Amino acid sequence: MQFHIDHTDNKARATTITTAHSIIQTPVFMPVGTVGAVKSLDATDLATFIKPEIILGNTYHLYLRPTDTTVAKMGKLHGFTQYPKSFLTDSGGFQAFSLSDNVKIDEGGITFASHIDGSRHYFTPQKVIDIQMNLGSDIMMILDDLVALPATQERIQASIERTTRWAKESIEYHRANQAKGLAHNQNIFAIIQGGTDKNFREKSARELCALDFDGFAIGGLSVGEANQEMYDTVEWTTQFMPHDKPRYLMGVGTPEDLVENVERGIDMFDCVMPTRNARNGTLFTSFGKLNIKGASYKEDFNPIDSECGCMVCQNYSRAYINHLFRAREITYFRLATIHNLYYYLDLMKQMREAIMGNRFGEFKREFYSKRA
Repeated sequence: MQFHIDHTDNKARATTITTAHSIIQTPVFMPVGTVGAVKSLDATDLATFIKPEIILGNTYHLYLRPTDTTVAKMGKLHGFTQYPKSFLTDSGGFQAFSLSDNVKIDEGGITFASHIDGSRHYFTPQKVIDIQMNLGSDIMMILDDLVALPATQERIQASIERTTRWAKESIEYHRANQAKGLAHNQNIFAIIQGGTDKNFREKSARELCALDFDGFAIGGLSVGEANQEMYDTVEWTTQFMPHDKPRYLMGVGTPEDLVENVERGIDMFDCVMPTRNARNGTLFTSFGKLNIKGASYKEDFNPIDSECGCMVCQNYSRAYINHLFRAREITYFRLATIHNLYYYLDLMKQMREAIMGNRFGEFKREFYSKRA
């Protein structure tokens, strides 16, 4: 992986990440394709209407179904899905934690029960790398010990100590594999934990960033804390992260969250929000959220967003999208998802252009004024 900082505007960064499969210009939002598909879209929809350079898959889900060995036999994720650009795979630790009623964390890893059939499995730092090697993702996330907030100081301290220990095991295992000629095109990111406690975040960041990872993520946020707490934690943490490697904020979030955290120096984002909200009738626009299920849109000739260049806004009225939603027509899910993802990726493109032109502050003021 190659990483280049193209321009900065105060803390906001425009960078370029080059993997074996694509050139990724940041700030970047990664659509979530948990099981190897962005919900309601296929690879042709992505290539034609959204044009992402990277999407996210999930180790936990793909390991359980169809299994990582099946994906490997079918040409890894790129061959299996026919999506030719980059994949980032999450380690699955969050899903093992959140989807199972019976999880045990010990010094070696995480034991969990499958949400599909109840079968028991054990994820270790090495195991999740083996799975991601089978998946063939361009960026692999390491296993970390996440903490649900609020949590005690003792639990958070145990979390970051275990995360650092697992990170050391992960990077040593990955580099040993590369020395054997394996996983040469796969990169590995560590995940900084610590809740919203500044001392713990600093400790976690300093310990992990001293290791030879290709990039670093901030995890364990957007889990119920106030927005300003999240922003303050990100701003505090980024100062301890390398300037010359990618910075990824996991699972965030709203358009406002993206703007605020790009301003604080984050390069990469993912979140299920644009796709999930699309399916539930909430569409994102330049002037804020629009609830398309409302009766007021039944005879509305306007596009979803007159400032949007997506295929949906160029061809269909709010009335038609409202009708599709109310009829529970499958086509609605596809069109709404295309619009929301286009909006998110276009927002990132606008922020990049603003950073390159030294006018990010002006962009942010205009962004909020339209929502007023």
